[in-house]
Amino acid sequence: MSRQRSMEAILASEYVSIGELVRLTESRYSTLKFYTEEGLLPYEQAEENLTRRYKREETIARIQWIREKKAAGLSIPQIKEALQMTGGS
Repeated sequence: MSRQRSMEAILASEYVSIGELVRLTESRYSTLKFYTEEGLLPYEQAEENLTRRYKREETIARIQWIREKKAAGLSIPQIKEALQMTGGS
């Protein structure tokens, strides 16, 4: 297992891993993995390395947006639909 980057290094980085997103957003790993698999969180994946990389600022904003929609009572399918309507997917 690789060594964790410091919070300073994470905050200075344009791209972060899902584990780093967990630390930044205090979300559960399984939740972020589910959002990724549902197409709610965009990522890049280098061919030679299977690690998914997320744009830090954009993805944190997206997670916050999803949380707001969930707090308003929307289901995941409704959130996906809202995301498509705003051109975010």
